[in-house]
Amino acid sequence: MSAPPAERKPLPFVANFAAGAIAGISEILTFYPLDVVKTRMQLETGKSKHGVLGSFKTIVKEEGFGRLYRGLVPPLLMEAPKRATKFAANDFWGKQFLALTGQKKMNQQLAIATGCAAGATESFVVVPFELVKIKLQDKSSTFAGPMDVVRQVVKKEGLLGLYAGMEATMWRHFWWNGGYFGCIFQVRSLLPKAEVVKSRIQGASKVPGVVPKYNWTYPALATIFREEGPAALYKGFVPKVLRLAPGGGVLLLVVEFTLNIFRQALGPPYI
Repeated sequence: MSAPPAERKPLPFVANFAAGAIAGISEILTFYPLDVVKTRMQLETGKSKHGVLGSFKTIVKEEGFGRLYRGLVPPLLMEAPKRATKFAANDFWGKQFLALTGQKKMNQQLAIATGCAAGATESFVVVPFELVKIKLQDKSSTFAGPMDVVRQVVKKEGLLGLYAGMEATMWRHFWWNGGYFGCIFQVRSLLPKAEVVKSRIQGASKVPGVVPKYNWTYPALATIFREEGPAALYKGFVPKVLRLAPGGGVLLLVVEFTLNIFRQALGPPYI
C-alpha cells in the first residue's frame, strides 16, 4: 500500500535528474519542428512573409520534411548538462541567498532572486549548443553538421566565438527563471524580446573588421524596434507559445510517469 505523499521519502537527486532529462528529451523530439519555425521567423528581417503554417509549408515544400529536424543533435546533447546545471545552481544560489538574508526558508522574493541567478548560471552551459543549433536551422546554412559548425566557428572566431549571443541568452534565462520560480507573469513577458535578439546575434555571420549589426542585447532591441517596429520583437512568439503550452504538459506527464517507475523500483519508503 502506498504511503500518503507527505510521508513518502523524497527520491534521490539522480532519480529526479534522470526523470527531468527523459522528459526534456521527449519534449524536444515531439515539438522540435516548432523550434525550427520559430528560429526561421526570428532570423527573417523586415515584415514577416509567412505565418506559422506558411513557414511549415514552405520549409517542407522547398527543403523537405527532414529539414524540420535539422539541428536536433545539439539540444539533445544539451538537455542533461542543462538540467544538471539548473538543479545545482538553484540549490547553490538558494543557500547563498538564505545565508545572506538570514531567512530560514524560501519566500517569493528569494525564489525570484534564486531563479534569476540560476538562469544566468545556466546560460554559460546553454549558449554553445544554442549557437550550433541556430546555425544549422538557418535556411542558408551550408554546414555539414554540428561538429562542422564548431570547427568553422572556432577557426574563424576562436573559442569565444561559440559564446556569441551570451548576453542575450543570459537575459533570457535570467528573466525566464526568475518569472518561472517566482510566478511573476510580468517578468515572463520580457522573454520573447530577448529571444529574437539572441537568434539574430547567433544566426549572424561574422565578417573580419566589420562591427556586427546585432551585438549587444539592448542596443539590438532598439535597432530592431527602430527599423522593423515593435511587432518584430515578437517574431516567432506564436510557435514559441504553441510549443510551451503542450510541451509543458508532455514534460509533466513524462516526469510523473518516470518518477512513479523509480518509486516502484526502489520500493518503500519511496512509495
